[in-house]
Amino acid sequence: MTKYVAKRLLYMIPVLLGVAFLVFSILSMTPGDPGSIILGITASKEDIAALNAEFGYDKPFLIRFFNYIGDIVFHFNLGVSYQSRQPVIQDIVARFPNTLLLTVFSMSLSAFIGILLGIVSAVRQYSVLDHTCVIVALVFASIPGFWLGLMLMLVFSLHLGLLPSYGAGTLKHFILPTITISLGSAASLLRLTRSAMLETVRQEYIRTARAKGAGEKRIIMRHALRNALLPVVTTLGTSFGASLGGAIIAETVFAMPGMGTLITTAIRQKDIPVVMGSTLFLAFLFSLIILLVDVLYAFIDPRIKAKYQEGGKSRG
Repeated sequence: MTKYVAKRLLYMIPVLLGVAFLVFSILSMTPGDPGSIILGITASKEDIAALNAEFGYDKPFLIRFFNYIGDIVFHFNLGVSYQSRQPVIQDIVARFPNTLLLTVFSMSLSAFIGILLGIVSAVRQYSVLDHTCVIVALVFASIPGFWLGLMLMLVFSLHLGLLPSYGAGTLKHFILPTITISLGSAASLLRLTRSAMLETVRQEYIRTARAKGAGEKRIIMRHALRNALLPVVTTLGTSFGASLGGAIIAETVFAMPGMGTLITTAIRQKDIPVVMGSTLFLAFLFSLIILLVDVLYAFIDPRIKAKYQEGGKSRG
């Protein structure tokens, strides 16, 4: 297992380099330059050229790219924002806690609702409760996130005055954005858990456990659920990683300062260091989360752990 983790960590190096090159290329191909965007169209060409030279934007593409990578590798420097003239890491440190809290809250709520109702729906297949859960899941999976967020804001903030509609000052500010993100994710998890459980309960070892007289609750929780969790864990891991940089709709609707709004604003302003630093930071976290999901497989299914150990022995 240790060799497997070390190998996966080494794989992150080319992945991050590929992400950096791709994002840097796209930003370089977009029209405009930082000097023109910052100074405006009324500025003189000399002033614009001087500002671009200060940022190093007057150099060829490959030189700018390798200079940026060199600063990261040798100086652990993600660059300085063109707009704020502050280190990019300061912007990330200021915004990331809000996004992390929102992601943890929303994924925890969606996992609790989706997995619990998915198990109940599978155990009571074709019952009224099963049909109700499926219909509700389809409805919430079809509702656009921005519309749901606006409706929640209209009801709970404007009409009832129970919850704040913008900002991230207290835990109350996270309630509406969390509900906005989690309901759609919970609907997808419900359907995935239901289908995985229905497939698992039809396996031979489940019939064997029933024939041996094991209780239904023990069969569901100890045998069926454990094997049905593998695709659910995969979906949760990828959703968690994607939400770290993809909760843009909720952050925009509720004016929450997070990583999503930081990146979108930097793209509009062509603030290349902020876009690059934020993207690489999120790509690194996403790679770690996917690695954690693979490690969790070994604890959920002992057969996978045995394969990891066999693979390490054979290579050794």
